[in-house]
Amino acid sequence: MQIPIFTVDAFTNRPFCGNPAAVCLLENDLDEGLHQKIATEMNLSETAFIRKLHPADDFTKSSCFGLRWFTPANEVPLCGHATLASAAVLFHIQKNTNSVLTFVTLSGELKTRREKDHIVLDLPLYSTYPQALEEVGELIKAAVGDMIVQDLRYSPDTKKLLVRLSDTYERSVLEKLQVNAQQFLSAEKTGKVKGLILTLKGNSSGKDKGRDFYSRYFAPWYGVLEDPVTGSAHAVLSSYWSEQLGKTEMLAFQCSRRGGELKISLRNDGRVEIAGQFAIVLKGNLTL
Repeated sequence: MQIPIFTVDAFTNRPFCGNPAAVCLLENDLDEGLHQKIATEMNLSETAFIRKLHPADDFTKSSCFGLRWFTPANEVPLCGHATLASAAVLFHIQKNTNSVLTFVTLSGELKTRREKDHIVLDLPLYSTYPQALEEVGELIKAAVGDMIVQDLRYSPDTKKLLVRLSDTYERSVLEKLQVNAQQFLSAEKTGKVKGLILTLKGNSSGKDKGRDFYSRYFAPWYGVLEDPVTGSAHAVLSSYWSEQLGKTEMLAFQCSRRGGELKISLRNDGRVEIAGQFAIVLKGNLTL
């Protein structure tokens, strides 16, 4: 059996930047265990599996597909960058003729659309709530040492902890921060954190003028020490920074080594649109 597979760098327009995802097109159902084996073999933060919902569906003509995401360690309920990558494969390789594609996922129906050279993701927006430092003090210490933490929030829907660093820090401080995410596994005592976001308010001047906030994201609980650019984390960040800045339209930059930019637009229906560019870097077939 051969399965078409692609590697797409998401939230960038340049190869080898942004966040890479593998995308598999499934003509037929796959044995359940093979999803994880393939994702482990690909060894990217996410491998996406697009499947037909009905035998008569067509990757070039149908507008609704099933979509699942796997890290090298396990299946996850939501992945923004691999959804963008999946839409890129359907729109630009399969030449899908629809203006909007719907994916049926563990997080419900997710819609994607083309907008010039961007793909727009329609994602759920997740609220955050104040988090007591005492509960997660050891985890914070492992992440940022003695750096000043300005705010601490928790998103129960996504199990993500948001750590806002002091506004006195520049973007370069966040970029240069040495993080050993493997230590988070023993430092997290509550059992409720499955992802850690470090974030910083944007600088209104200089080369980064116009960027509203920065972030880095770590998920060793899912086998991902640091994720380069994370759509699902921005479904949390968007809610927080919109509240802090009083804005519904924002530009974000994730400060990983690869880096990536996200355009954010909050809607009135409790969802958020996150737009990014992409670069398709690999086309091939898995032989099973």
